[in-house]
Amino acid sequence: MQTDDFRRRSMGFLELEGEHWACFLVTFQERSGRWKGFFSFRPRGESEDDHSEEIRTADIFMEEAEGEIDRKARGLGRPLLGGLLSSALHTRERNRPDPPELRRWFREILSTNSREVAGEWEEDEDSAENRTLGELRSIYASYRIDQVAHFITLVDPDDFQAAVDTLLEGQSFDFSARDRLQFAMMVVEEIEKRLPLPPFERWAEDYTAHPEAYRSYTHALHRDGRLDG
Repeated sequence: MQTDDFRRRSMGFLELEGEHWACFLVTFQERSGRWKGFFSFRPRGESEDDHSEEIRTADIFMEEAEGEIDRKARGLGRPLLGGLLSSALHTRERNRPDPPELRRWFREILSTNSREVAGEWEEDEDSAENRTLGELRSIYASYRIDQVAHFITLVDPDDFQAAVDTLLEGQSFDFSARDRLQFAMMVVEEIEKRLPLPPFERWAEDYTAHPEAYRSYTHALHRDGRLDG
């Protein structure tokens, strides 16, 4: 079916997790004469001619008359439309070749935590020899977190999901659960135990000898998007 056969009607805007989406009801007629319809969502500000980021639901209306689809669609409340948007986003993420939600969520949490632990030390031009013991320990803690985050990027998404399930001993990882951060830390701690990381003394010696190498590595992870590789 050609895109010209689709009829689009604006259903207003929705907000989900701080992002605004334009919502459209899209209808089309089959050869049999029956009408079908679905919702599509486009990020606010995207050109009408650019549909690269647009997502859609499955065909959820099937009626003899187009007007009946329009009536039913406009009778839906915003919470239900928001739920359809959330479902469409989930389907897109699941079908993308990019890392799925679980692995990406871990990486983002670890990257943020790493910067908070050590501060913006990778931007600090002070000599490594001038670091206090406390600063070195903070940078070392950040380094260990980065190693876990980097390791996660190297694991196949499906294998990572299976590993998380194993580490949690069968407990499901629920992103809406209050204790999800506790679950995350359990996983991170178990991964960290299995990585061949140097003890603090050996790391500190290498860091003070090659601070630029560590600074470049950390900058690549947190600024240049290398964690997406």
